[in-house]
Amino acid sequence: MNRRVTIVMYHFVRNLRRSRYPEIKGLDLADFVGQLEYISKHYNVTTMEDVIEAAHNKDKKLPERALLLTFDDGYAEHFHTVFPLLDRLGMQGSFFPPARAVLERRVLDVNKIHFLLASQPDKSKIVSALESEVAANTNAYSLQPLEYYRQTYAHPNRYDTAEVVYIKRMLQKALPEELRARIVDALFRDFVSSDEAAFAEELYVTPEQLRCMLRHGMFIGSHSYDHYWLDTLTPQEQQREVVRSMSFLRDLGCNMDSWVMCYPYGGHNNTLQGILTQNHCAIGLATEVDIADLDKHSPLALPRIDTNDLPKRGDAPCNDWTRAA
Repeated sequence: MNRRVTIVMYHFVRNLRRSRYPEIKGLDLADFVGQLEYISKHYNVTTMEDVIEAAHNKDKKLPERALLLTFDDGYAEHFHTVFPLLDRLGMQGSFFPPARAVLERRVLDVNKIHFLLASQPDKSKIVSALESEVAANTNAYSLQPLEYYRQTYAHPNRYDTAEVVYIKRMLQKALPEELRARIVDALFRDFVSSDEAAFAEELYVTPEQLRCMLRHGMFIGSHSYDHYWLDTLTPQEQQREVVRSMSFLRDLGCNMDSWVMCYPYGGHNNTLQGILTQNHCAIGLATEVDIADLDKHSPLALPRIDTNDLPKRGDAPCNDWTRAA
């Protein structure tokens, strides 16, 4: 009886070569089409509803080589580009928009950082501007020396260079929230755009687009309200994030008896999971890299693989992840 599911994580899916930001870290549309062809040949795309049932009922089995498609961050291209492809193929996608981006039409700090990095090929210029701001605010915010931050955060990972990881971590979590928000705003304004409202309107889905996707069988879940690292918040702040994101889903018409949380940045902890359990959250999606085994993994900490872990051509041979499914 199969109780394993490969959960694939996507973010940007766009025609990169015709994009104003060809350097954005995303999946090119042609590669997405090729990957869907590969998935159609080697997997059985399942639904979030079936995964939820299996996660809470040990007698429920999934199809062999079950696969779940998940899309984070609520980008407009998920509606305009991804949704029509999935609808035509009869595949369900699960979409996780941060409520603040959709409702307030403000560019999330995480996206300001994405486009900052995509707009400036010479990352040393960003580092220089960032470190100038840190140096100017060291005393006011009792900051650590710059060398401490470099040694702590400037380490490459499987996606990014040490320089890029350093920029991301400094602007995502290392600095005090008030200061990093000010620095992110300044860098976005200087390197990307001075019209944040227009940029947000172009970047994110609308509530009505999400309702349309729901009507056509797609699944909509929570990606929190503000897109914070939820494991860095106090229990009271975590509770507020959960309640506000639930209100957003409820207004869209989602089934709140079995809703799903997709953790921003993959950040979660026991306190957060307790809050989610109290609020009837059925599944939590993390970013640990593995195939989800519903007999082994906690329903509130299911691992995912990245789109880059699967081939992007329909005629590609099975890779290691597929053979392990």
